[in-house]
Amino acid sequence: MSTENLRQSASMSAPSSAPGNDVLRTRFLAVRQATEALAAPLSAEDCALQSTPDASPVKWHLAHTSWFFETFILERIDPHFQAFDPAFRVLFNSYYNGVGDKHPRHERGLISRPDLQRVIAYRRHITQRILALLPAIADQPEFVRLMWLGCNHEEQHQELILTDLKHLLSKNPTKPAYQQRWPLTPIEARKPRWIGYPGGLAMIGHAGEEFAFDNELPRHQVFVQPFELASHPVTHGDFAAFIADQGYARPELWLSMGWEWVRLSGAVAPLYWQQQDAGWRTFTLHGMADIDPHTPICHINYFEADAYARWAGARLPRESEWEIVASTLPIDGNFLDSNALHPLALREATTTDQPEQMFGDVWEWTQSAYLPYPGFRTAPGAVGEYNGKFMCNQFVLRGGSCATPRKHIRASYRNFFPPEARWQFSGVRLARDPA
Repeated sequence: MSTENLRQSASMSAPSSAPGNDVLRTRFLAVRQATEALAAPLSAEDCALQSTPDASPVKWHLAHTSWFFETFILERIDPHFQAFDPAFRVLFNSYYNGVGDKHPRHERGLISRPDLQRVIAYRRHITQRILALLPAIADQPEFVRLMWLGCNHEEQHQELILTDLKHLLSKNPTKPAYQQRWPLTPIEARKPRWIGYPGGLAMIGHAGEEFAFDNELPRHQVFVQPFELASHPVTHGDFAAFIADQGYARPELWLSMGWEWVRLSGAVAPLYWQQQDAGWRTFTLHGMADIDPHTPICHINYFEADAYARWAGARLPRESEWEIVASTLPIDGNFLDSNALHPLALREATTTDQPEQMFGDVWEWTQSAYLPYPGFRTAPGAVGEYNGKFMCNQFVLRGGSCATPRKHIRASYRNFFPPEARWQFSGVRLARDPA
């Protein structure tokens, strides 16, 4: 079975009878096409497999992002609604208990039926039904908000498609590439700088009328002590020095749970690193590659980030510190849109006393637990399960990565993962308290 139909679907356009290209319609089509373009180079076998309970098959992502629009919009607004396939309501539900049963997450790779072509047909069907209904919801704020949520939800799954696929391909002994753009141009070493900030009262959280997730609200006042932030993220070369100094064998550098994770996992390096005669190499979406010492370190978990910070005589930034700094900077960087699919070194040295690479390349771990902001209220109904139910045993990451769509990110954006997770493009920027 090929993915030719998916390639055709990725260039899909609206019917000639559709209304004019308003902002929402344009964004919806662009998001749907971008998801399908990511899957288009893959075989049906690539799309069906699940390599870890934390990841999902590409086929499941393709279906689930359509399930969202079908369940939360079409079912509620279409007076003639009929499910594309009633079984999909269970198969492609993720964690929404408010809409019924769901298939176990760790068994998503066992869903051989429906096949990929059926899922492609499902996507095309849902897209066309949404386009047909857009004129009817244009004056209904609740459904307009749900449409924006659906688009942003699908962009999150675009990143997950790449991170989950990378983990899957890494398990293949032939180390196949998703695409091949290596090698990248070598970059000269850059020494880190410390940039000081005075502290005081500041506002964080989303401001304005544009879309934001509920966990970015409400905007509120915080007090921060004076702090210093590193000019750029920790690099692969920096982290290699930590490894060479026996960082994974020194319990004094690790949180108690972190040392237990090291002991049980047997970790000696970041995920995807392999030591060979010539030195460390790593698996990328371009296949195996030599470690570039000047690119931001990625695929480290919270424990590894914290241990490195201790080793370096620093700490992880608090999310309020990170946002205060980032909110003054343009949102520019190496995102999914650049198609590098790997962290990049800076091409040009900055002449300003501002931190670099705050956006894109790697999600940066903060020391902040993922908790609700003061005044946060969970939305009613199943949509309220989107973020609020996960505010326990997670840590916040900021800034986006090389797999995040550019339009998806904001300075106020709060990503979150458990401290042991490292299959995402997660890295670290150091902070410290002034001497």
